[in-house]
Amino acid sequence: MELTAEDEKLVTLARSAAARIGAPQGAAVRDDDGRTYAAASVRLPSLRLTALQLAVAQAVGAGAEALEAAAVVAEDGADEAGLAAVRDVTATAPVYQVTGDGISQVSG
Repeated sequence: MELTAEDEKLVTLARSAAARIGAPQGAAVRDDDGRTYAAASVRLPSLRLTALQLAVAQAVGAGAEALEAAAVVAEDGADEAGLAAVRDVTATAPVYQVTGDGISQVSG
C-alpha cells in the first residue's frame, strides 16, 4: 500500500513510540491542524490503554476537534477500542495498521 509522506510519518512515529519502551503497540494520530501525537500501549495494574486510545486521548486533550489519519503498529493489528476512539472523533479518518504482513487500511 502506498502512503503519503504525512502518513509515512505517522507510521514512523508509531514504530518509534513502541520501540522507545519496548511496548507491543505503538500508534500515532494527526489532527486537523496537522499536529501529531504518538503513544505506546500502557499496561498497569489499575490502567490499561491501547496505543491508539492513548494517542487519540492526547490529541483530544490538546484541543483537537478532528483527526486526519492514524497509524497503529502491532503484531495483532488495530484494536477495536482504539478504532472506536478514532471514530468517536472523526468517523471517516483512515487508520493504517502495520503488522508483520505489511500495511493495510482498516478504517476510514
